[in-house]
Amino acid sequence: MNFQKLFSLAAAGLLLISVGCASSKTSNTPRTAKEQMLLSNAVDQSLDKVDFTPMYNQKVFVEEKYLECVDKPYVTGSIRHRIMRAGGVLVASVDEADVVMEPRSGGVGTDSAESFLGTPEIALPGMLTVPEIRLAERKTQYGYAKIGLVTYDAKTKRVLGDGGLAMAESDDDNWTVFGVGPIQRGALRKDVTRARSTPSAMYRRQLPTTVVLGTPNGYAQEPTIQFASDTKEQ
Repeated sequence: MNFQKLFSLAAAGLLLISVGCASSKTSNTPRTAKEQMLLSNAVDQSLDKVDFTPMYNQKVFVEEKYLECVDKPYVTGSIRHRIMRAGGVLVASVDEADVVMEPRSGGVGTDSAESFLGTPEIALPGMLTVPEIRLAERKTQYGYAKIGLVTYDAKTKRVLGDGGLAMAESDDDNWTVFGVGPIQRGALRKDVTRARSTPSAMYRRQLPTTVVLGTPNGYAQEPTIQFASDTKEQ
């Protein structure tokens, strides 16, 4: 058997016994989605405790300089959204405002706790070690938001009402029992489950892949949205 035939047989053998494999690359954001959602959940719950109805038909300036916390844009945007929903008009400066609202943060952040049922690691004489045994394990992460609000007259600088503090907590609770899990519970789990479900009678409209906005009410009798294929009146 010459060298060429030997080389061909060896190559064929390698092809037969070789195993192909492939891998996909994944990445994660610096902050986990759960952490961010725990914080936004706590912020939403705290602001739900605030009555924004006195802002109806008032020109409101939101003063942000006393608000320093994680996710400040979300906190500020949520306050602005609630003012608009209550019928208030947002303005860009104090000179234009009837009312100034000053939000402040008493704490926006997360904390965590961990506990387990079992035996800890035990060091025995003679360089022997009994490993840790966890029969049941619980890991919980909490999100907290404490937001203070005060409003005052933009002209006289006199306080309007007492203002106050709104505080809320959100949690993500995970259990592992005999190695099975995690079994997720808590406020975050409830919110995600509720967000996944849509009432059967609710119409879900498919959004177009091309976005073209229509004219405001002040410029057209019948405002429209231009879709990629045609025009449909709303």
